[in-house]
Amino acid sequence: MPPSFPASHLLRKCAATTSLREARRLHAVLLTTTLPPTETPLFLHNNILSMYARCGSLEDAHLLLDEMPHRNIVSYNALIAAYSRRPHHAHHAFHLLDQLAYEGHVPNGSTVTSLLQASAALCDLVAGASLHARCAKTGFLDNVRIQTSLLGMYFNCGDADCAKRVFTGMKDKDAIAWNSVISGYVKNGKILGSVELFQSMLEDEVKPNSFTYSLALNACAKLRDYDNGRLVHAQILLSGTCVDLPLHNSLLDMYSSCGDTCSASDVFRRIGSPDLVSWNTMIGGFAENGEGEKAMEMFVQLRQACHVKPDEYTFAAIIAGTCGFPARDYGMPLHAQAEKARLMSSAYVSSTLLSMYFNNGDSASPRKIFSSFEHKDAVLWTDVIAGHVRIGESEGALSLFLEMTKEGLGLDSFVLSSALAACADLVTLRQGEMVHSLVLKTGNDAEVWVHSSLVDMYAKNGELGSAAYAFSCLPKCDLMCWNSMLTGCGHHGRAKEAFQVYFKMLKHGLNPDQVTFLSLLAACNHCGLVHKSRFFWRNMKEHHARAGPKHYSCIISLLSRAGLWEEAEEMIVESPFADDYLESWRTVLSSCIKNRDLRGGIHAAEQILETNAEDSAANVLLAKLYAATGRWGDVAETRRNMKNSLLEKEPGLSWIEVRNSVRVFSSGEQSQLQRGEVEAEIGFKNQRQSFGYNLIRTKKQSKALKVSCKLNNAACKLKLDYKEAEKLCTKVLELEHERESTPSSMATCMFAKLTKPQPFDAANNGAAKEASEPMSIDSRA
Repeated sequence: MPPSFPASHLLRKCAATTSLREARRLHAVLLTTTLPPTETPLFLHNNILSMYARCGSLEDAHLLLDEMPHRNIVSYNALIAAYSRRPHHAHHAFHLLDQLAYEGHVPNGSTVTSLLQASAALCDLVAGASLHARCAKTGFLDNVRIQTSLLGMYFNCGDADCAKRVFTGMKDKDAIAWNSVISGYVKNGKILGSVELFQSMLEDEVKPNSFTYSLALNACAKLRDYDNGRLVHAQILLSGTCVDLPLHNSLLDMYSSCGDTCSASDVFRRIGSPDLVSWNTMIGGFAENGEGEKAMEMFVQLRQACHVKPDEYTFAAIIAGTCGFPARDYGMPLHAQAEKARLMSSAYVSSTLLSMYFNNGDSASPRKIFSSFEHKDAVLWTDVIAGHVRIGESEGALSLFLEMTKEGLGLDSFVLSSALAACADLVTLRQGEMVHSLVLKTGNDAEVWVHSSLVDMYAKNGELGSAAYAFSCLPKCDLMCWNSMLTGCGHHGRAKEAFQVYFKMLKHGLNPDQVTFLSLLAACNHCGLVHKSRFFWRNMKEHHARAGPKHYSCIISLLSRAGLWEEAEEMIVESPFADDYLESWRTVLSSCIKNRDLRGGIHAAEQILETNAEDSAANVLLAKLYAATGRWGDVAETRRNMKNSLLEKEPGLSWIEVRNSVRVFSSGEQSQLQRGEVEAEIGFKNQRQSFGYNLIRTKKQSKALKVSCKLNNAACKLKLDYKEAEKLCTKVLELEHERESTPSSMATCMFAKLTKPQPFDAANNGAAKEASEPMSIDSRA
């Protein structure tokens, strides 16, 4: 029989292999070749217990502890340490603490260290603080291992302040202690504080190790702090620290996150044998910095490498990097490779594939991917709903949202925001109010972006009072909320309220951005406020907000409507957006039609047709200009030229929400089941058809009838005034029995009067008179 010492040596060797099968075989051999269990030395029992714990069988270890004739603190420490390393079993460590105390054993430093690790795994701050108090009573606080474990426990429980106090009270702070506190600050989101701690560590002349430098580089990457990142790299080189693979990967991450892909490539080339993390970091870095082709080249090199195979993170990074390219060039082949690698079940891969297809305007492929999942989680539902909203298929988004609610999945702030955005896009107030009720029911009404979506939804539906109320409910609003309120005011031509919101926003210390000024310019354009628009154009430059194509379009439209053709043409020439050149001239041409300016309109049409003679929109607008100025011969000739050139005008669309369903109408449509009733009720025109359909279906007045028209892919919203609409509806209903003797044009004329736009007054820059009392925007200001 071999002596006990060689047996304990074998047990430690077996524990190092972590093979449970070998551990059980060795235990069986020992049972048959050594003393009976009752006579086996305690240290040998402890070694067997430790072996089972290291090999992952906590059940065998606990069973052995219960069967041991004698137990000491070492026996309990071995099993407590094993439980503390398993987050799902860490609570058993405290049960063992009660058991060892019952048997009269006194916990030592190793016991407390393991119990602190268990508290950290359970995120149990109360248990951790209780252990801290026990350490203070028993004098364990001078133990460096216990102090380091206290740091880890407090940071893991989210109490960085207590951790900092523990760290401040430490007499001897070695590199491990510094690493613990720097790592804890990074984990708790105090990134800037972690960089400051790293500087303090250098000032205290404590030599950092490679792990310390990795932490500092990760902090610089999160902060996008390129200068400090380069300084850390210089310190690594000057200190002579051995740059291992994890440190190389941290350097790659820092340079890629800061946008310096050239330096990242240099570091990558110095790595002798890069692992998958290195490859993924490089591919992700190229993708995030808009270098999709380089990311693809790196991916091809990875596929050619024999020792490394791409995983789900690799495919997610490369697919995200190629989202800006046509799907058939990169996205679809990558999709096929992901299918072949059996990675489609990964949430990362499926999410990036959905984004890639949606960015290409394709909703059919995401639907197929979505349908292929047997178990769809909330994240997948949110991705596909948000994608439909992003490409303008809001009706499909609401349909999916309804399916999601039927599945009984939890609704978070992201999916609710997407649903509200869909309701805003479709101008469906009733469904928007239903989503609002779900926001309140699920407790997501405190989220800033949800409130921003609520403001946007109510504003686009013409309910500016409800939008203002939703806006005022938040104790603190970010720029997105302010912009949503501004956009609503600008969209409905409430220039006065828009200006109030803007100046209150400045008073709250927020810096306006492009969206802010676009809303202000839209309000000025709606009301014909030329001088105000010039003021905000200058103000935009003062706030360093870069003007985009929509900003130029607003100014050009406003100037041309005011008859300032020369200034409008100067803005067109000044605009750096060549792709919007034709659209700008179309805007001028449309304004000429409203003002019956034949000379300016012909000049605008010439600019368009010289560039693109087959521009159907320009030909249609030119024909309208001729009609507005009474030149019917030119109208006929323009129409004839369009017919000869096979140019067709895209039919207009309108839709209306009635009884929680959206009905779509198009010009010349013959498929409506109630077409005869609609025509008899109010006459057949595109917007009037929607109005008549609503009248037939409801047979009663509503506070507002909202008709959305879609002409040439440009959406506009038309809100009918309640009182005038009520008069019109009442009059039509009174005449219902006299329909045969009443000309059908009567209701048509009343509708036209109801929806007639405000005349433009050039004398006072077209300032629109306010028809309602000013809205209370912010009760807190």
